[in-house]
Amino acid sequence: MKRNILLFCALILCATLFSQSPKREFRGAWIQCVNGQFQGLSPRQMQQKLIRQLDACQQAGINAIIFQVRAEADALYTSQFEPWSRFLTGVQGQDPGWDPLQWMIAESHRRGMELHAWINPYRARTKSTTNPADSHPTQQHPNWFFTYNGQLYFNPALPECRAWICNIVLDIISRYDVDAIHMDDYFYPYPAAGEQIPDINSFNANRGSFVDIGNWRRNNVNLLVRDLHQLIYDNKPWVKLGISPFGIYRNQSSDPQGSRTNGLQNFDNLYADILLWVNNGWIDYNIPQIYWEIGNPAADYDTLIRWWNDHASQRPLFIGQDVLRTIKHGDMQRKMELQRSMPNVQGSCQWYADALVDNPGGYTQALVSTYHRYPALVPTSPFIDPVAPKKVRKLKVVWTDDGPVLFWTARQRNNEFDRITRFVVYRFLPGERVNTDDPSKIIAITPNEFLPLPYQGGNIKYTYVVTALDRLHNESKPTKRKVKL
Repeated sequence: MKRNILLFCALILCATLFSQSPKREFRGAWIQCVNGQFQGLSPRQMQQKLIRQLDACQQAGINAIIFQVRAEADALYTSQFEPWSRFLTGVQGQDPGWDPLQWMIAESHRRGMELHAWINPYRARTKSTTNPADSHPTQQHPNWFFTYNGQLYFNPALPECRAWICNIVLDIISRYDVDAIHMDDYFYPYPAAGEQIPDINSFNANRGSFVDIGNWRRNNVNLLVRDLHQLIYDNKPWVKLGISPFGIYRNQSSDPQGSRTNGLQNFDNLYADILLWVNNGWIDYNIPQIYWEIGNPAADYDTLIRWWNDHASQRPLFIGQDVLRTIKHGDMQRKMELQRSMPNVQGSCQWYADALVDNPGGYTQALVSTYHRYPALVPTSPFIDPVAPKKVRKLKVVWTDDGPVLFWTARQRNNEFDRITRFVVYRFLPGERVNTDDPSKIIAITPNEFLPLPYQGGNIKYTYVVTALDRLHNESKPTKRKVKL
């Protein structure tokens, strides 16, 4: 009997945990191009494929899309520096006839989701790349690159390479209304057995005060991340810079402060000092790719999420989740419990969006019905902007031929930094306390200043509440109106 009571209490606790979903939670999904999913598709076919992914993400409660726009010094957007990506048409430099990034921004924002432009900073040519376009930087500036494991990389030691990558980012943020620039785990190349990174000449020529080549390589990457952060802040301070590093920072065998793991390391193998970037405020969010299962002998998910929670809390911390691997090992519930129990973890990102279309093992349905049952606002970035916008005005219901429509007016600021981008609409039943901290009362997050309402015969007097969100998701005070529908 006692055991049954304890089990019942545990089930109630679990149900309570997920019925009280956080109002603010990053819920991202990656859409990649490097798997060739768009090659051979017409613009209309690619758009239809992307719409399926965006619709599945929206249904699953996703509020941020991370879209790969630069895989190998190329572009899924109209670039004045680099050629069109071969991952669009199969031919590098061939114009696809449309601008995927601009289209994705519009479609994501229309669904109330952020759009993060995902670039790979250093990779310039993969083993499968043939016939590079004449306009490709490897053709224009061949001395900027080194070959490693059959691939070409920008040499991170060269100031002109850093300047080029900064110009790429400046070009994107200047011409596109992206919410963030995103980089994943590819910095210095992943180690290949029997190969050495061919940068000894650069080290000998430009080592400065560095004696150790590892510290010198890390500094080269540090300079890029620092410069990108400053460039974005100087030009569009509301655009965030995010990183999704490999899941292990350092093992305890390399550093007593590292995690109890035994795998490849950001710091030692990829020369990416993530904690330095976090602690110096050079990045605005961190999404370590903790793709392993709970209990993995080399890289246990439980161990790693706790380690990152303890060490990467100076900036918003989200967790990279592998959909297919999670289904394979059946640990989705435990992972979500861990994620939401960690005080410094503010959400997660799904690898990858197309898997949410397929709903493997009921993963997407679990998000829809349980873990993302209610909408969530993206976490704020108070270190960039802590000021909330003013409340909306003129909240009213207008009866149209199609039924009642709720209208309101935003009080726009004079500068672009504080522009209102979205509105949150809540609905409360008669007698319910108006509590905008309850996400179950959110009925819409919309870029529009109106919302059609359901009419139920005029028998119920609802209280509708509308708030405004600025670019960094600061929320205004509520404006209320009672409506009999």
